[in-house]
This record gives sequence, structure tokens and C-alpha cells, in this order.
Amino acid sequence: MATNSSDYGALMEKFTLQPQSSSHQLPLRGLIFAVKDIFDVEGYVTGFGNPDWARTHSAAASTAPAVLDILQAGATCVGKTVMDEMAYSINGENKHYGTPTNPCAADRVPGGSSSGSAVSVGAKLVDFSLGTDTGGSIRVPASYCKIFGFRPSHGIVSTSGVIPMAQSFDTVGWFARDPVILKRVGKVLLQLRDDNPVRFSRIVVAEDCFKLSSIPSDQLIEVLISSIEKLYGSQKIEYASLGKYVEDSVPSLKNFIDNGTKNQEDNIPSLAALSSAMRLLQRYEFKNNHGEWVRSVKPDLGPGIAERVWEALQTTDEKIDVCHSVKTELRAALSTLLGDSGILAMPTVPGPPPKLQTEPTTLETFRAKAFSLLSVAGVSGFCQVSIPLGTHDGLPIAVSLLANHGSDGFLLDFVESIESTLKRQ
Repeated sequence: MATNSSDYGALMEKFTLQPQSSSHQLPLRGLIFAVKDIFDVEGYVTGFGNPDWARTHSAAASTAPAVLDILQAGATCVGKTVMDEMAYSINGENKHYGTPTNPCAADRVPGGSSSGSAVSVGAKLVDFSLGTDTGGSIRVPASYCKIFGFRPSHGIVSTSGVIPMAQSFDTVGWFARDPVILKRVGKVLLQLRDDNPVRFSRIVVAEDCFKLSSIPSDQLIEVLISSIEKLYGSQKIEYASLGKYVEDSVPSLKNFIDNGTKNQEDNIPSLAALSSAMRLLQRYEFKNNHGEWVRSVKPDLGPGIAERVWEALQTTDEKIDVCHSVKTELRAALSTLLGDSGILAMPTVPGPPPKLQTEPTTLETFRAKAFSLLSVAGVSGFCQVSIPLGTHDGLPIAVSLLANHGSDGFLLDFVESIESTLKRQ
């Protein structure tokens, strides 16, 4: 499993899988991609970011359908990428295989858990890559590496042949440097037709969410709004307090609201509660998936990840039914808010990428804010795209757009339509 500085530490296992057909009509013909080491590839051990996992598992007998779909569309796979251990981090640091170098800021984390997949695209080693997103593992590294990252609607792209993290949230996502390739890959994985009848109706700007960000709002909101005004007119733009809307529309959330944090300025209580529900269900499902293996093997796990894994193993089924109620209520509430042709705008994460090897305790405040934002799509199952918006103080910044469950093609079309205007801002 060789890596070297020329590949930014992103590719941990190099091989070549050729397209399944030589037809000139194939939609991804001539493109090169890499896959996160969570996808099965026939004949290779799926390592799940940890050498103890790789040591105790056999080579895959078949290739994950998502990877096969890409190969059959004409793309060439050049290998597996480094990931966070057991997909249980949004930092991108791996103590066993090394941390892929953030191509935009070498002293900062690349974001995880699909770290190598994001870096391979950001460093122009490949045209696009596949990753997974449970709690934010496509969206976070996309924002940190100044590339596009797409988390599809939950359940739309097959996760067969992908090691599960927490099935209620697991999605197969992808990275690209431009919206054209992002959409080309999406058309294959989402099996989209060329004609998309849905036309954009309005964008709802979550003003309270932008206040969570350490980036000045004019670098996030105004750039986006200016582009939409130019293309569609100011009448298409609305502003809302997402936290208030969620609190009023998701009654089951009261079981997770912490009254002690209700009045903190750097906190949106209902979204913090949403994050608590998501992380509880995630821990519970992780334990059911991997608890037996962790207890029997006692794997060597990196800082932060070890604590989260062992905490997950203590989870009981208390409040798990309520978590599922929250999911159902939130999807219904956001569907009412956006309909089939509305888009929700919010920051992807609350600031630029943290420095490498930041103490886990120091990171926790940032992580808590990040999951408040990331849990909106995670819990609702809505599709979300992270769009790079350049830099602030030399560090990458991004904004996210969300659309209704199943509106993936509409969202990809919209991103493509505004990109050229965004670039000129």
C-alpha cells in the first residue's frame, strides 16, 4: 500500500480498473476516478481505514454496484483512497496510513472521513471520486478542499457493497472540481434522464445558520444572492430562521433540546437537538453493525475516534424510536418549506478547516456547530451540495444548497446554472 508525496497521500492502494465497454457514447468515457476504501472492489480487501480491520477481513468477492455503474459508464478507476478509521470522523487524519495533504492549506485538515477522495480531486490526481456521507463525510472535505461535493437523497444510490456506518444516514456521494463533471457522474449514479421538468421557484436563506459561521456573511450570503438575482431576480429570494421553523415543526425534538444551552449565542437549540438525535441513532446503528468486531478484536484506533467508538458501544435503545420520529417529522416539515422546486441555502461548515493535530477537546465546539448544520440534510434525507466560494484569509470557504428528497437532478441542474455567475463575483 504505497503512498508518496506526489499523490498528496490520498491514494493508499493503486490499481487500474478499466471501463467495462469501449463505446464512444459512454457518458464518463475518458475520465479517471478513485474510490474511498469503504467500497468493495473484487479481489481487494476493503480496509475501512484501519489495519486491524484489513487484517481480519478477506478480499471482496464482488465490486460495489455504485463502482460498477461508473466503470460501465466508461470511467477508469486508479485505486482506493485513504479514509478516517471506520468512517468515524470529519477531520481526515489517519494515524496508520497518514493524513492526506489538503491541497489548499497544507497545515490544515483535509476533512473526513472521505479525506483521500476529496484530496485526490482537489489535487487534480483524478477527475472525480467516490466517497460516502453519513454525518458529513462528503460535504466537510469538499468545503475544506475547495471542490464540489454532492450528498444524494438518502436511499437513492445503492449502498450495497459499501461497509455500513449507520444505515439511517449512509449515502454514496461524489466529488468533482466543476459542476459539469459533478452532474455527469450524478446522471450515472442517479440514473437521471436528460429532461428535468422541475424549474427553480425560490431560494430560502437560513439567516440564523449563517450567523453560526466565523466567515463574514458577505462572503457567503451576498456572493450567492448576487448570482441568483442576476439570473432569476430578487423576487426569488426569501430569508428565514431555520432553527425557529424546525423547532415549531418537529415536535419530537423536544426530547433532545438542552435547556442549559438554549440561550447561547453560538448555538441554535433546535439544530443542536437535531444533531443530538442524529448522533444518538448513528452510535446505536454503528454499535449494531460493528460492536461485536470491536469488542473481539480491540482495534488500535486514533485519538478522538477511539473515544467515539467505545462510547457508541455503550449505547442503548433508549430514545431510538424518538430519533426515527424526528426523521419523519423533519422530512415532512422541510418538504412543506421547499416543495419540489425550492432550495435551502446555508453554510456547509461553521468556518475554515481546523489546523492539523488540534486537540480533540478543542475541536469539540467546532464539531458541535458543524453537526448542527450537517444534521439538517442528514436527518431529513434531503440532497445537499457543497459549493466552493473561493477563500477567506487564504483558507477555503463554501456554501451549501439543499433540495427535497428525490430532487437530486434539479439540484445538480441548478448548481450548473449558477456556477458561471458565481465565478464572476
